[in-house]
Amino acid sequence: MSTVAAVGYIIAFSLFVLGLMGLTGPRTAVRGNWIAAAGMAVAIVSTLLLPGMGEWWLIVLGLVLGAAVGVPAARRVKMTAMPQMVALFNGVGGGAVALIAWAEFRDTAGYLGLPLYVAVASLFAAIIGSVSFWGSLIAFGKLQGWLPSRPVTIGVLHRPITIVALAASAGYAIAVMAGATSGWLVVGVLVSAAFFGVLMVLPIGGADMPVVISMLNAATGLSAAAMGLALDNTALIVAGMLVGASGSILTNLMAKAMNRSLVSILAGGFGATAVSAQAHGDDRPVRSTSASDAAIQLAYANRVVVVPGYGMAVAQAQHAVREMADLLRGKGVEVSYAVHPVAGRMPGHMNVLLAEADVPYEALKDLDESNALLPQADVALVIGANDVVNPSARTDPGSPIYGMPVLDVVSSKSVIVLKRSMGAGFAGINNALFTDPRTSMLFGDAKSSVSDVVGELKNL
Repeated sequence: MSTVAAVGYIIAFSLFVLGLMGLTGPRTAVRGNWIAAAGMAVAIVSTLLLPGMGEWWLIVLGLVLGAAVGVPAARRVKMTAMPQMVALFNGVGGGAVALIAWAEFRDTAGYLGLPLYVAVASLFAAIIGSVSFWGSLIAFGKLQGWLPSRPVTIGVLHRPITIVALAASAGYAIAVMAGATSGWLVVGVLVSAAFFGVLMVLPIGGADMPVVISMLNAATGLSAAAMGLALDNTALIVAGMLVGASGSILTNLMAKAMNRSLVSILAGGFGATAVSAQAHGDDRPVRSTSASDAAIQLAYANRVVVVPGYGMAVAQAQHAVREMADLLRGKGVEVSYAVHPVAGRMPGHMNVLLAEADVPYEALKDLDESNALLPQADVALVIGANDVVNPSARTDPGSPIYGMPVLDVVSSKSVIVLKRSMGAGFAGINNALFTDPRTSMLFGDAKSSVSDVVGELKNL
């Protein structure tokens, strides 16, 4: 049976890799997801075929309970809530690894008679898994609105206490590796790591949450790989390393997209203070427009660039946006979409929403393509985006987002911004674009506003 399990693992790993390859594009993403899920099913069955596997009823009970909770939650979640669900599910994985490490300590009477690397890998997995679980819960709370999205600290003692929590977790782990067998030491490892995870994520502003989620996802994969090493389980090692590597690459790409280092993100930043336009001496009036005026401006344009953001996701306006684009194309207007890498609250958020509305993927332009195209646009239509179109990132050295690559919508001949109000974005920073002389504001719910524009276009 061990030979059958080994063959099953090879099949599972192949399916994991094929699944990841499928996730690189929207046309193959669904298929890739199913392939990876099939690989996980093969890995589970292969593990159950290993010699000495007992208590089948507990395993089946766990599978049933997990499916009973996970399937309905995944089917009912809205796209706007997908980032926090990703954070929650990722955290559950880290928590599972931490509990497995605790169980391994108990089952081996404190790693008695086992090689040192088993204790090292298991305790490392316990620390990282606990940090990932509790950090992901804080990220979930911030995204869900249960906790303030702004940075939260306990004052000047925050960083010293955070360091103490990490040092305590490492100290307890070293004591266990040195031969101590008290179960309370492992509890100390898990609890100290939990405090570190909470204190690490609390000071991070809401605008940085996509990067944090990706980083915690990588941490969960790393903890699973370490636990696989301790248990001599090839499936855990390979699956964990795939998750850890892909999560690390994504974290690095997202940090670069914000022109920030991971260290600066973990130190807290965006959202710490709201920077007002008045503070910079900008008291220019804001121009508002109507759906009929916006429709006329769009209909007589040669090129329109749509810039989607979180406001479009909240309003579920993607289908109305696609209908508007179809009407404009019917009038001979060239329409494309400028998608910032960190638009929304998770990587690919806008891409998934627009793909759901059957927007041609060729019409979606990345940051560099968009910034080359925007100066040629007659109208840049910003739908619910804020921080990723803020010109202060280019022009104001005093802005917290100065240096962050943004979509240069201000270079377009005219800009129409669809927004509920003049409120600051997720980073808590006011946007100088809204007071630019070329900008008109169409206030209201994005879906309603776009639907009104669609109605006016049909009458032209």
